[in-house]
Amino acid sequence: MTSAFDLFEENLRYYPALLPICDDEDPLEVLDRGGVPSLAELVLHNGTVYRWNRPVYGIADGVPHLRVENRVLPAGPTVTDVIANAAFYYGVVRALAEDARPVWSRLPFEAAAANFDAACKDGIDARFTWPRRGRLGGLGEVDAVTLVREELLPLAAAGLDAWGIEPADRDRYLGVIEERCRRRVNGASWQAATFHRALDLGLGREEALAATTRRYRELTEQGDPVHTWPVGLPEPAADDGLTALTTEPDRPPRTRGPPHRSCLHTDRTDR
Repeated sequence: MTSAFDLFEENLRYYPALLPICDDEDPLEVLDRGGVPSLAELVLHNGTVYRWNRPVYGIADGVPHLRVENRVLPAGPTVTDVIANAAFYYGVVRALAEDARPVWSRLPFEAAAANFDAACKDGIDARFTWPRRGRLGGLGEVDAVTLVREELLPLAAAGLDAWGIEPADRDRYLGVIEERCRRRVNGASWQAATFHRALDLGLGREEALAATTRRYRELTEQGDPVHTWPVGLPEPAADDGLTALTTEPDRPPRTRGPPHRSCLHTDRTDR
């Protein structure tokens, strides 16, 4: 891959059109007339291919442009969490991209894919294969929290400095990531812990999901980052006729199911 054109070409090679709709526009004729082609067929096909970083062709006020739709960042649950995710991600990317030996030259794709699967399965408790630091190099195994706190957070700080971010903003938002790791709490682990707490109180699956969603919304509107949220339902649980205990531990109790995603994530609303 050397350009965005390669990505569009790959779309055609590997992903058959789901909607065989043809447009009457001839893009070359439009260009010859000095106009801007809509490229409706390309846009439609590209919209059915979901990449983590997706090139998007669009027209704004008559001016064509190409942008990158960055879908790797998790959503919410609060504005503070969203900004913290972005600060961490773009800081790390800047630092890794400028490394003399970037991580993608030292980590096989198969290991990166396995890391992704581990994060989805085990969440904040996942263990990853990662390049060792120092002269010996090679690959080693490290847990998500240790990797983020000891290696990725310093890289993110250096990257944000390179972007010219104010130190106070850098420390504030990377501090959110640090606290998620220290408490071993993210949006997914909170949801799983609160849902299972509701089940333990006698609610059925649908009622527990509904109660967890209501509580999620309440706490989202309060705006505090997710690692500070109390686990469980309020007392009494709204509309359920039950009294639920709400706790505020450093870490939610272990759940009966895996919490999903690593500590650099909260949750995804587009799943």
